[in-house]
Order: sequence, then C-alpha cells, then structure tokens
Amino acid sequence: MLTLYYAPNTASLAPHIALEQAGADYRLERVDFEAAQQRSPDYLAVNPKGRVPSLVTDRGVLTETPAILLYLAQRYPGADMAPLDDPFELARVQAFNVFLCSTVHVAHAHKHRGTRWVAATDTAALEAMTRNVPQTMTAAFELIERTMIGEPWACGEQFGIADMYLFTMTRWLASDKVELARFPKVAAHCERMASVPAVQRVMPHHPPRD
Repeated sequence: MLTLYYAPNTASLAPHIALEQAGADYRLERVDFEAAQQRSPDYLAVNPKGRVPSLVTDRGVLTETPAILLYLAQRYPGADMAPLDDPFELARVQAFNVFLCSTVHVAHAHKHRGTRWVAATDTAALEAMTRNVPQTMTAAFELIERTMIGEPWACGEQFGIADMYLFTMTRWLASDKVELARFPKVAAHCERMASVPAVQRVMPHHPPRD
C-alpha cells in the first residue's frame, strides 16, 4: 500500500488526485503545518526536506510533486494519466509540470517562505518579495494562458497529471490576490476540474485557502 503524506493547501493535492484517479490502494497521513510537524524528527525521517508531498512506496520514499505524479502515471498505466507511449508528448507534460514547480510554486512561496532565499533578518527584502507575489503570479499565469494551456485539458485532449498540478496552483490565486477571471482558459480548466469525480472525492481533505 502507498502512503501519501500531505497537508491541506499545498502541492500535495495533485498527487492525491492522481492516487484517486488511478484507483490506487493508499492511505493518507496529514502533516500538521500549524504545529510544525514537518520539522519533527519523525517526519524528517520520512522526508529530510521537511516538505510535502511525500509518497512512501514499497521501494522507498519519493518526493517532489512532478516526480510523484510521473511515478503514479507509470505505475498505473491503465488510468491513462500521461502519454506514456509518446516520448515527445510525455516530455511536453513534464515541461508543463516543471514550469509549475520551478516558477509558479516559487513565485507563490515568496509570500510566506521568503527565508528560503534571504536571511530572516532582512525584513525589507522579505517584505518586497511578499509585495511582488501578485505581480509574479500574474506574469506566470499570463504565460500559461497565452502560450501553454490546451483545450479541453492542460496539454490537449488527454486528461492527466498536468491538469492535477495546474488545478492545485490555480486554487492559490485568490490568496495571492490575483483574479482568476483574468485568465479565461485557466478559469474554464478549473471549472472542468471541479467536475472530475476523483477531484470531488479528495476535496474534503483540501479546503480552500482563507
């Protein structure tokens, strides 16, 4: 059985959807960020990075959302969550997810986790990073809207792991003070995702951000 360590309002929503879509045999372990459980010795023994998601498999622990999503797509090929038989199309999916991980998630994290990049004592830099979040998130989603997103799904005809990851980050826009209505294609994608049964089944574990 697989075990997903997750926290609400984090990137762990994406692999949670993938597990449900795949019909996987899995269990959930919630990591309480308010209690700083991600820095506890017990959790650091699972994931020394002190972050979520973490997926415990029969061969070890996987971290980083794009890696976990690709693993689940490959482990459950019958769920058809990625174009596994087409190297170019699979690379396109991975390019989408890597952009979300390396650019969008980083822009969002500047709001609350600026100390990953600057000293905690540099309050001016931290405040500037926080102020810039609406601008950087807007720029990232403008690029997605203009040049990346397909129809009806993120990478075109096939629903899959890029949709799960994009949906996860789209849900962060309101808390980042960015209007989803600015991005009609992304907004339509978010609406379609909300009707996916696997998404509906996992959402009680992932309430919206305040």
